[in-house]
Amino acid sequence: MALFGKFKDVEFGVGDKIRVTQKIKEGEKDRTQSFEGMVIGLKGHAGNKSFTVRRIGTAQIGIERIFPLDGDNIEEVKVVKSGTKGVDRAKLYYTRDKSRREIEKIYTRANRRSVEQKPASKSSKKKAKK
Repeated sequence: MALFGKFKDVEFGVGDKIRVTQKIKEGEKDRTQSFEGMVIGLKGHAGNKSFTVRRIGTAQIGIERIFPLDGDNIEEVKVVKSGTKGVDRAKLYYTRDKSRREIEKIYTRANRRSVEQKPASKSSKKKAKK
């Protein structure tokens, strides 16, 4: 199970909130469209990878889109909020039944874990001994 994906120089993982900018062709005109949500799964191998992004739309309806990782129509992927450290599983399908408040716990858990992993500096150790 893949936990991380890479689009150009941007590395993202399951649990991250990302913004995908997509190029759409309508007739002769081109336009760009953004889709922002949480990555709930990565699947595939080598050149056939794809990722699923889910967001909550109006009237509390969940919207999911599947994007190919090597797609020609994707212009940019930007990580808005990191949540990979707060995730314990490769697929977050269980979040489909959760509210926004319960999903936010993933991001708070990620922040808490990243703070715990930072080693204490030498000056803070000296202060603690005194």
